[in-house]
Amino acid sequence: MLFSLCYVALRWMLQLAVLRVRSTELKDLEIVVLRHELAILWRQIRPAMTWTDRLCLAAASRLLPRARWRAVIVTPATLLQWHRRLVAKRWTFARRAGRPPLRRETRALVLRLARENPRWGYQRIVGELKGLGVAVSATTVRTWLLKGGLGPTGKRGGTTWREFLRTHRQSVLAVDFFTVDTIWLQRLYVLFFIELSSRRVHLAGCTATPSAQWVTQQARHLTCSLSDRPERFCYLIRDRDQKFTDSFDEVFRSVGCEIVRTPFRTPQANGVAERFVRTVRSACLDWLLILNEQHLEHVLTCFVAHYDGHRPHRALGLKPPHPTHSLPVSDRPASEIHVERRDRLGGVVHEYVIAA
Repeated sequence: MLFSLCYVALRWMLQLAVLRVRSTELKDLEIVVLRHELAILWRQIRPAMTWTDRLCLAAASRLLPRARWRAVIVTPATLLQWHRRLVAKRWTFARRAGRPPLRRETRALVLRLARENPRWGYQRIVGELKGLGVAVSATTVRTWLLKGGLGPTGKRGGTTWREFLRTHRQSVLAVDFFTVDTIWLQRLYVLFFIELSSRRVHLAGCTATPSAQWVTQQARHLTCSLSDRPERFCYLIRDRDQKFTDSFDEVFRSVGCEIVRTPFRTPQANGVAERFVRTVRSACLDWLLILNEQHLEHVLTCFVAHYDGHRPHRALGLKPPHPTHSLPVSDRPASEIHVERRDRLGGVVHEYVIAA
């Protein structure tokens, strides 16, 4: 009720003002109404203006007093923005803001250094790159490592088995067992040692009952045969088989060799020995029927002699671990070389040599 009375009173006052001076004040009232309508429309939509509209409004703003600029939808900030766009369109060449981007090869090199050197910090990597003529900041290196899933030093993982074996392979000896079933379904156990640096195999023996005394005695025989070597072994890698007793470990500790036990259920930790087992099975034992212990020992002795003295190894640059003869070097074509084949184990294993 009160609102209605106020509205009626306002309407009467406007009518009285219009009746008294109708000529000029009516125009001012119409201008006020139009301004209010423009304000309402401005709150609802944002009108799109052409270049002619902008030109007319800019020219009119120079003639209107500053107090009347509120009647125009264009503000001084809008005029300045139009001028900046006009200046920007005048320069057609491409401009690049900020630092120039680094090459992808540099990022790949940073990630490679971090993976190959987990103990290197950001500054150490930056210094190594500086020595190579590559300028990178420590902040950039940190950002790349975080995006690549590599944290700071100490959080990139410790020494892996691959790195450990590569570092100490000259002084590492591995030992393992594998089993062979005879034609009479008797299970025989074979004990062997292999040098990680040269891949040379030492066949310890085979037996049907690998007792602690037998295993320890084979360890003594091996340490005695290796005592004449100029370089002694410092580590012995073995799994957690119960056949390797404390007396077995004590034999190697007495000659200064430390025992390294592999984790549970991780045969890849002793991968060199496991690879020899696969080789001796696929190249020899899978093609023979073993009669007894003596037969198995003869077969393995012949194959180990072939493995150490003749068979090429990819890890050694396609050379045998312990060649029995010097490798010939000849410039003659293959058609002029007479090659002779030697059969081992009844033709299961073939060796090819140049005939004298």
